[in-house]
Amino acid sequence: METIRTEYLGDLRTKAIHVQSGNEILTDAPVDNNGKGEYFSPTDLVAAAFGSCMLTVIGIVANRSTFSIDGTQIKVTKVMASDPRRIGEIIVELNFPHNNYSDKEKEIIKHTALTCPVAKSLHPDLKQTLIFNF
Repeated sequence: METIRTEYLGDLRTKAIHVQSGNEILTDAPVDNNGKGEYFSPTDLVAAAFGSCMLTVIGIVANRSTFSIDGTQIKVTKVMASDPRRIGEIIVELNFPHNNYSDKEKEIIKHTALTCPVAKSLHPDLKQTLIFNF
């Protein structure tokens, strides 16, 4: 069963529809690559998926382990490379609002972040930099 249906709208813009929910995401080529930059670029979505995946799987593990990551925020920085044009590095800074995590919980969080499905799906040449602020 298909997951996403995408249509090219012209002017370097696409509309992706999540088939199950009907939710839509528009993308634009970035300004530095002939686009309008009014929406996420496809490579922005890769970086966003990387950070969202980490928070999701950490949330799953936290729920099982009875600690909370509610309110955790991330800052994602995508660094482009050239020859060929690609994402060279994704930097994710995870900012946890609670400072009462045990050493064991911190290790669980770090391990889970590093093994999220998106992280494991990215090319090994793409540098993944994670910063944990507990």
